[in-house]
Amino acid sequence: MRAEEKYLSGARNPKPGVGGARSEVRAPRCVRCLNAAMSKRVTVRMRRVYDAVDPDDGARVLVDRLWPRGLAKDAARLDEWLKDVAPSNELRKWYGHREEAYEEFAERYRAELADEPGSGALERLREMAADGPVTLLTATKELDLSHVTVLEDVLRHRS
Repeated sequence: MRAEEKYLSGARNPKPGVGGARSEVRAPRCVRCLNAAMSKRVTVRMRRVYDAVDPDDGARVLVDRLWPRGLAKDAARLDEWLKDVAPSNELRKWYGHREEAYEEFAERYRAELADEPGSGALERLREMAADGPVTLLTATKELDLSHVTVLEDVLRHRS
C-alpha cells in the first residue's frame, strides 16, 4: 500500500513509545489537498516572445541562444535570458526545423541538456519553476517543432 493510500485509508502508524502504542492517522478532507501537499505541480507555459505579456505568465524566460529579430530588449519584458539552455548552434543548424528530423533533434537536445552548460541552465529553470509559473519564450514560429516543447517536457516530467 502506497503512503498516499495508507493516509487516505486511515491506516494506523506505529508510534514510538511504551508498549508500542499506535495512533490513528486522519484522512484529509479532500484528495486534492493531499495531492497538492504530496507533490508540487510545475506550471510551465510556452509562448512566442513577440506575443503580448499575459498576467499569468509568471517568470518570463527567453530560452533562445540568439536575440529575437526586431525586438527591443526593454520591450521583451523578460525576467531572465538563459542562452545556455538553448540547443547548440551546431544542433540548431543541423535541425533547421525539419519535421522529419524532430525526433532525432529531441534526442540530441536532451543529451545536450544533460551536460554543462545546459544542465546548469536547466537547473536554474527548475528552481524558477519550483517557485511559481514559468513561461518559456522563443522567437520560433512553430512551437510544436521547436526546442521549447522538449524543454517543457523535461521540466514537467523530471522536476
